[in-house]
Amino acid sequence: MLFLSLATRNLFFTGKGGVGKTTISCAAAIHFADRGEKVLLVCTDPASNLDDVLETQVSSVPAPVPGVENLQALNIDPEEAARQYREKVIGPYRGVLPESALTSMEEQLSGACTTEIAAFDEFARLLGSKDISGQFDRIIFDTAPTGHTLRLLQLPSAWDGFIESNTSGTSCLGPLSGLDAQHQVYKNAIHFLQDGEASTLVLVCRPDEASLSEAARTSAELAELGINNQQIAINGIFYAEPGDDSTARSLSAQHKNALAACPDALRQLPRSELPLLPFAPLGIDRLRQVFA
Repeated sequence: MLFLSLATRNLFFTGKGGVGKTTISCAAAIHFADRGEKVLLVCTDPASNLDDVLETQVSSVPAPVPGVENLQALNIDPEEAARQYREKVIGPYRGVLPESALTSMEEQLSGACTTEIAAFDEFARLLGSKDISGQFDRIIFDTAPTGHTLRLLQLPSAWDGFIESNTSGTSCLGPLSGLDAQHQVYKNAIHFLQDGEASTLVLVCRPDEASLSEAARTSAELAELGINNQQIAINGIFYAEPGDDSTARSLSAQHKNALAACPDALRQLPRSELPLLPFAPLGIDRLRQVFA
């Protein structure tokens, strides 16, 4: 798999829901940990099934994964991240501002906007944390479905004009007077993703026209953000064997035709192809077989 042999220190897997991001992320994390690297696996998907795939409970604090030496995992819970973000913003004002002002701030920080900002805040913290950098040789991110991930990555640039023209009051981001410094933290996170020596983004998709087209659109949007060190992983390819029935041959032909018609934008990317597995890749033992 090219995303294993050409991997940078930070490896991001993204794609539409259901394409196998979590399975591949977990299998990659185990692969590197089994080689002796200290690995952190981070899930940023609001609808995470990391617990199911690893068959262990994963919390919002890095913790060892049973059965895999050198591997720790954490799950960014958007609601918990939002709660902590609100407290970080409001906490310093408790006992200073009147209760009515605190209530108003809490209302401003209670929407979906704040939840997304909070998730990105945690994401940026992990990327920029020297403590994290010192503990792990490799960090693997199992990201939210494509649309959600792109929204988060576009947040820092979307703030530029907003911050320049708004310097007081509050927003779903928090008090505007302190937002400029936070904005810089997030811009630094994007710059980290743009650094092809440090980060690789792997577009995961299925071997069908719609999924490949979606991956091509995502690739273009990421390129517009300056994230150019991309790879593609096409997951779940079925290869018919001699003597297989007509249904198997038909499915194999569909996948072969979809790959042949792969969009030009994706043909330029390093490509890994993963076969359709004859088992459910749940649990450490099965995950170790994904790249076998």
